Order: sequence, then C-alpha cells, then structure tokens
Amino acid sequence: MSTHTYDVVVIGAGPVGENVADRVAQGGLSAAVVERELVGGECSYWACMPTKALLRGGAALRAARQVPGAREAVTGDLDVVAVLRRRDSFASHWKDDGQVAWLEQVGVPLYRGHGRISSARVVEVTGEDGTTTTLNARCAVVVATGSGALVPDIEGLRRARPWTSREAAATSAVPGRLAVIGGGVVASEMATAFAALGASVTVLARDGVLPSAEPFAGEHVVESLRESGVSVRLGAEAVSVKRADDGTVSLTLTDGEQVEADEVLVAVGRTPNTRDIGLDTVGLTPGAWLTVDDTLRVTGEDGTPLDGGWLYAAGDVNRRVLLTHQGKYQARAVGDVIVARAKDEPVERGRWGRHVATSDERAVPQVVFTDPEVASVGLTAAAAEAAGLRIRVVDHDLAALAGSSLHAEGYHGRARMVVDEDRKVIVGFTLVGPDVAELLHAATIAVVGEVPLDRLWHAVPAFPTVSEVWLRLLEAYGR
Repeated sequence: MSTHTYDVVVIGAGPVGENVADRVAQGGLSAAVVERELVGGECSYWACMPTKALLRGGAALRAARQVPGAREAVTGDLDVVAVLRRRDSFASHWKDDGQVAWLEQVGVPLYRGHGRISSARVVEVTGEDGTTTTLNARCAVVVATGSGALVPDIEGLRRARPWTSREAAATSAVPGRLAVIGGGVVASEMATAFAALGASVTVLARDGVLPSAEPFAGEHVVESLRESGVSVRLGAEAVSVKRADDGTVSLTLTDGEQVEADEVLVAVGRTPNTRDIGLDTVGLTPGAWLTVDDTLRVTGEDGTPLDGGWLYAAGDVNRRVLLTHQGKYQARAVGDVIVARAKDEPVERGRWGRHVATSDERAVPQVVFTDPEVASVGLTAAAAEAAGLRIRVVDHDLAALAGSSLHAEGYHGRARMVVDEDRKVIVGFTLVGPDVAELLHAATIAVVGEVPLDRLWHAVPAFPTVSEVWLRLLEAYGR
C-alpha cells in the first residue's frame, strides 16, 4: 500500500472530473484523479461524440436530398459500415491514450482503479490487481462519477439482456428490428439514428416523446419519425420482456399486444454512480443522488455541508442538470471555489458569482439531434408559469423565412420565445427545425444576459439567414 497527498482528489475522470482537476491546477493547487474505466467518461465513448457520429450521416443525407441539384447527385443510401467506422474513430476506438496524455500534459496524476471514500478527505483506490493506494486531500474531495442507465423493474427485462445507451452507441451491427422503451432524448435520437441505418424501429413512449420540451417539439419529432418509417406508440408500456433461444425479443404491452424485435433499447432515465464510493463512511446513502449547496458542496439531510465542508459533487451525480456541457460548467465553478477557499479568498455568490452554477436553474441550453433538431434554452412556457412568472408566448413559423427556403426545400420548423412581461426579457427559447442547433447560442446569451427586448431590436440579423427569426419574433411581439 502506498500513500500520496494532494490538495484535491477527484473521483471520476470524465469531462467533469477532468475539468475540475484542470481548473484546480490552473489555480495553483495540486490535484489527482481516480478512474475505474476510460479517462474521458461516458460522453467520449458512449454518449455525446459516438452517438452524434451515428446521427450525422443520416442528417447529411437528408439535407442533401432536400436541395435540388444536390438531390440529383445522391445515388445511394447510407454506407452503414462507413458510418460505424466513423463512429469508432470519434470514440477513439474505446482507447483513452489521448485523454491520459492530456492529463499528463496539465500535470494531473491518474490513479486507475475503484475509488472509495474511507473517511473525511481520504480516498482509497483499489487497482485491477488488488493493490490499494491511499490518497489524502488537504482541501477537498470532488465526486464526479456521473450516472448510468436506469433499467426499470419490468418483468424479464434484465434477463433479456437489453441494450442501454452504451450498447446502442457502441454496437458493431445494426439490428433488423429495434424496440425502444422510452421517449426522451436518448430514445428519440437513437430511433432517428437506427431508422436511418436501416433498422425497423418501434418506440414505446409511455409518457410521450420529449415530454419535458415544448409540446410542439415532440409533435414535430413524432411526425418526422413516422415519416421515416418508425412506429411511434404514444402511451404504450411494456409489462414483460422475454428473449427467446434464437435471440429474438418479445415485448408484451399492457393491452396484451406483442412487439417482436431483435434488440430492445431501454432509455427511460439515469441513476447515480454512487453505490460503492464510500458514502456510508461519511453518513450519506450509497446509491443516492448527492445534494449540493450553491457552491456545489455536498450537504446532509439537514441541508448543511458535511463537517469541514470538504466534499463536493459536480456533474450528473448531483442531479441538477444531466448534460455534459452543464457538468463542465459546474466543474469550472467548483474548481474556482475550491481554490478560493484554499487561499482564504472571498467566495463570490449572488446571481452572477463565478463560484456558483446559476445557469443550472433557468438558463440551461440543450440540443436534441433528432430530425428535425430541437434546440432550447431556459424555461418552457409551462415551466415559466409554474415558476409564477407573468409571461407572453410568441411563436413564428421558420418555413416563412427567406433563409430557411434557401436552406432546404420543404423546410419545416417553429420558433418560440417566452417573455417575462414584468422585466421585458426572454426567459425561454425553443427552436425546432433542420440544423437549428447552431442558432441556439444567440438565445442562450439573450437569456443568461437578460438582454432587454428593446435592446435586442438593435441586434440586426443578417439576411438571408434563418437567424432572421429573431426579427420576426420581435415584430410579432411589438414595441
């Protein structure tokens, strides 16, 4: 057994853990990270990058077919082997050499193995060979272990060896028939991807498609999925699943109907990776989400930080926002606050303090890479009303723009801004349409910066672009 001491020990070397360590190192403190799998985490190998690589080929082909001249140049369908090969490259062939080299470059030691908190400010790392290393943290331990796919208690489901998002992202072959349980982001994106790759896809969306988004977003996606041949079963729920000896899967629905498939993908939510990281040794519940204060310190049931305030949690594991970019944002905030406290510098709180993750509350940007794309930031109209805001909703048809008609023949989409009438600022913005993801950051700046509508009139969109929707929304709102 060996023992080492650092200012900060980070459990988890995904994008969040990497950014915490980097921020701490930039602040002049020493840091070490612990990782039991691949450095780079879920996003690099089983989520953001490989899944978007799976989706991009189909999106590019659809875009080409919507433009006369380009349409005539397209003579075939997707090359599935080439798509999977490109996916492999974006997943770095499930090797983390590049990520490890980056850690070495920034001077952050990596300890491979299972990290477990053994007492206050102490993490024990058990390697694959059984050897144990003790890491002492002078200032803080940060939990950045992320989340895993939730597999619900449906009869026979676990025995049927279902796909989760990991298996879907890393598959080496496209199944002939794919059944998807769920209707959220992962379910919608993977249904889009595998339909484009040639699978016959059935989506069992008990709670609807994209239920957390503006209702029109889910409606557009359902319409497009059905046009691409996907069977979208709204309100459908599986009560049992069975895999036969020949490998096929049978799902029984609540009404007794049978759905047959070659693979079943479960995409109904996430669960925290906290079951065996030693939470019990510091009075917390193993397997639970971690509650944090406004500086991302872990708190107990009474809402106060643990003795000494040494334990922090960033990313999915604190359940504030389960998105990679928000986790990295939290990582920057928590890294800065740890450095400030270590140096006895004041911690900046308040709405815009850099030591608090304020955008997690009402300014979260998100893109769903379906066809059409769904891009949103801030509150939906329903969420804004539930928050007690007096709002006005303004919609515009994206197809009515000169830029969208140039972008693609038959462009179909919609934009919505939600205005706080008391402050005359935008608190929510949603776009649905082809390639709207790249329009989102303008809305994010408007929401986060609380730019007054009167000021936005002076942000003139270039013509002819789809960004002209900003002018049309302001015109619809009036002066």
